[in-house]
Amino acid sequence: MSTDMPAERVASGCNCFAIRSAARQATQFYDRHLAPSGLRTTQFSLLATLARLGPLAINELAARMAMDRTTMGRALRPLEREGLVRIGPGRDGRTRALDVTDTGRERVTAAQPLWRAAQDAFEGRYGKEEAAALRAALARVHELA
Repeated sequence: MSTDMPAERVASGCNCFAIRSAARQATQFYDRHLAPSGLRTTQFSLLATLARLGPLAINELAARMAMDRTTMGRALRPLEREGLVRIGPGRDGRTRALDVTDTGRERVTAAQPLWRAAQDAFEGRYGKEEAAALRAALARVHELA
């Protein structure tokens, strides 16, 4: 494939490129809405998941978020540094458990209206039914892995 091919043509022929490109655009859209909270979209998702599910092993959270453990570790470092997550001993001596701190819960709570505004804005521009169909289609893509 030629490297000087316009992105539109590559996207129309490569499913992976199209999905990744759309994911980058959606992430930037949500990041702009979440900016006042000091959280990026991925950080918000990690914190919200941990807040909802309670303490989890790093590998378990990585699997739930469809991330590899190395990427998860890089994503967690700033959250731990800011005191939003706590990394402690897991169920046995070989694992590490993650939990949201009180400060992390406060940050998620403060960011939720910003996330809701992003969600509403996305659905307003894309269409509510179309957004639901998109999520269903992406869930099917997720099942391929």
